[in-house]
Amino acid sequence: MKRRPRPGASQPAGTAAARVTGPADGDQDLRSLFGQSSAIFASLAGPAHMLETANTAFFTTIGGPERTRTGLPLGQLMPELAEQGFLTLLDRVYRTGEAYTAREARVILGVGAGAREGFFDFSYEPRLDTGGNVMGVRVIGVESTQVKQAKRLTAEHRVLLEQIARQAPLADVLDGMARAIEDLAPEEVLVSVLLADADGRHLHHGAAPSLPDFYNQAIDGIAAGEGVGSCGTAAHRRRPVIVTDIRTDPFWDDFRDLADKAGVAACWSTPILARGGALLGTFAMYHRTPRAPQDADLALARTFADTAALAIERHHAELARTTAEAREKAARDDLAFLLEASTALSSALDAGQILSRLAAFCVPKLASLCAVDVIENGRVRRMATAAPTRRAQDLLASHIPVFDAADDAVARVLASGTSEVARRTPTGPGPWHDLGVTGYLCLPLVDRSQAFGAVTLLSTGGYSFDGHTVALAEELARRAALAARNARQYTHRHTLARDLQAGLLLPDLPQVRGADVATYYHPAGEGLDIGGDFYDVFPLHDGRWAFMLGDVCGRGAIAATTTALVRHTARAVAPLLPGPVDVVNAVNRALTNRPAGHGTGFVTLVYGQLTPTPTGLDVELVRAGHTPPLHLDADRTVRTVDAQGMLLGIGSDLHVTPHRLHLRPHESLVLYTDGITEARRRDGEMFDELRLTEAVAGVPARPGAQQIIDALTRAVHFFTDGDVIDDDQAALVLTATEPS
Repeated sequence: MKRRPRPGASQPAGTAAARVTGPADGDQDLRSLFGQSSAIFASLAGPAHMLETANTAFFTTIGGPERTRTGLPLGQLMPELAEQGFLTLLDRVYRTGEAYTAREARVILGVGAGAREGFFDFSYEPRLDTGGNVMGVRVIGVESTQVKQAKRLTAEHRVLLEQIARQAPLADVLDGMARAIEDLAPEEVLVSVLLADADGRHLHHGAAPSLPDFYNQAIDGIAAGEGVGSCGTAAHRRRPVIVTDIRTDPFWDDFRDLADKAGVAACWSTPILARGGALLGTFAMYHRTPRAPQDADLALARTFADTAALAIERHHAELARTTAEAREKAARDDLAFLLEASTALSSALDAGQILSRLAAFCVPKLASLCAVDVIENGRVRRMATAAPTRRAQDLLASHIPVFDAADDAVARVLASGTSEVARRTPTGPGPWHDLGVTGYLCLPLVDRSQAFGAVTLLSTGGYSFDGHTVALAEELARRAALAARNARQYTHRHTLARDLQAGLLLPDLPQVRGADVATYYHPAGEGLDIGGDFYDVFPLHDGRWAFMLGDVCGRGAIAATTTALVRHTARAVAPLLPGPVDVVNAVNRALTNRPAGHGTGFVTLVYGQLTPTPTGLDVELVRAGHTPPLHLDADRTVRTVDAQGMLLGIGSDLHVTPHRLHLRPHESLVLYTDGITEARRRDGEMFDELRLTEAVAGVPARPGAQQIIDALTRAVHFFTDGDVIDDDQAALVLTATEPS
């Protein structure tokens, strides 16, 4: 139920209530834009199609008063119908007595300059007398021109709303809207959108695709005020301003010559208002000739002004959001810098690299120049420098502070362990003049209350270190010192693990007669723990050789003792026992009889013996729960060596089956651990046996053992994209050579 306004009540111009239209106003805009469809009717008689009678809508549609006549043939009243075939259709209906119906038929009404295009849904129906004879034709129709126009407007409007919804750039939305209106308008119109600044006092160019550039540039930034053209006045009044003739209107006194040069003679401007009534801009329609707006023109302006308001408000909301985000980001800059620097420092595993990163992070965020010094063997060593130019960095690197010099800032900070800041050049000799140094901040790098180094920040120009910068630099120096300490501990632990691992692997590969041997070992993670993978190749009597490759469950010291037990047991018993099965059984007994404190984990193993022959290598091997070896023949065909066998170290009853094969020259036996086939990339997919087989088969003809190792490791590295592996990887390749 609509509420009627009180008599005498009014809403002031410029308020939100004045801008918002109610349902009745919206309906009126639609009627103004699309008109009201009305049915047309005409009754024609005889073969000449004499117009006997018609309704008012028919005469209005075909052309107005000069055609409001009856008693004439339709072809004489509307001669343009003949060329369009409509009279022929009437003849057919009259002759056959069969009705004819058309949908959205295009009709040109009128001739010459007054002709217009229309679209109609109509039907021709025969008129019959009492005897059933055709005596004429009845014309019934509805003009659908407005419907087609409505469809076009709806489509254009939908496109604009979709652009707004997906946050298309405001310039694109406004430009598209202006072009759509210019295309929809029945007469030539030039559309302009001006955007109000934050305080609503000035208007700036938003979109005007058909107005000349010089005009858009001239009115960019005009004031929102009374008498400032149509747009400035509409912005000031907060209501539409209609100027039908620019040449005589006083609002255009200051812009008349500009309008004349641009070729515009009329301008209707509508303010674009936000939901709260704030000025967002203006929407203007220009014409080449003096012209007053029709109801449809005003309705079109109101409709698209509201659409422009939606786009501009959405744009403002997005700007407000990005501005708030920028402010929040600025407030977090220091924390983000500290976090980024701390992450970079802690991720390095070398103390020298950490100090180099420290210097790089300080420039230019904290200072123009930076130098990092540490104490080594009672002397100061300059570890890192950072500067904006190579020359400045070389000058800074060439200066080394003296450890025990009283007039050197670095020496004092190293001795006291406290920071020192000054708005002058550092005391003592140095390239301060050449570098343009005007101040410095020297901070200690402390480990367990003892300064082991110092970071010196140097300012140039008018910059000086404030309390905020000093606090930020001190925190950064503290984190860098901690990272350097951890790096030194890591280096010590890594060296220890490397030395222990080296003791469990072959220091050098032996020269095996008739065979080319290559090995590969890569520990998991960062190499801080002793790995569980191992290999060995050692001689037996009568020119035979033993080889093995295995994997111990677990890592660290326990894995190391188990690895040593397997290798040393095999080396000790192999010369005394007849074959691989006996050796592997002896190894299993040693594992099952080991003390509990030496570990209880299982072992997988491939152990074999090879004998050089005139035609290659005779191989006998045993597989105890390990990944199956691969046989690469001379044709680069890869076959799996299927030898059955149980894990070692889980029971005294061991069931293993020996497997024999002969390697002809240039054929290879490839042994590997599951750390290779189970290598994973980020999505969790494993390298698997198929990719391993493809990598081995992809080597060139007659490959050496090292070439096979290289192809295998390249394939794994490419698959994992260089990521850190989570399991040890080992491989052993035996390739038969040509007999000497």
